[in-house]
Amino acid sequence: MPRLRFALIGLFALLGVAAAAPAAAQDTTFKVVAKDGRFTPSDLEVPANRPLRLEIVNDGTTPIEFESKALKQERVLKPGAKATVTIGPLKPGSYAFFDEFHPDTSKGKVVAK
Repeated sequence: MPRLRFALIGLFALLGVAAAAPAAAQDTTFKVVAKDGRFTPSDLEVPANRPLRLEIVNDGTTPIEFESKALKQERVLKPGAKATVTIGPLKPGSYAFFDEFHPDTSKGKVVAK
């Protein structure tokens, strides 16, 4: 009976580790800040073939419209607002984004490697 108990404890411990691994893999969050017509960082390197979250923060005094046809995302944020979008998994490559309200200066890309 003690062997069975230890075997069950070991099995549940192993299952707990296995269940936590996918959650950790999916909990990858990257942040982009928009301010004064620019994104920081403008180039964002992310892991390929894994889902991720992109947190978009508008630290400026005017609204922004984060847009990316490649990432299939579009969000309007008022000054001081935040939004989080789920993306991917992305194949290796470069995915452009921009602020439609400041298209000449607010450009960036997500690079999946």
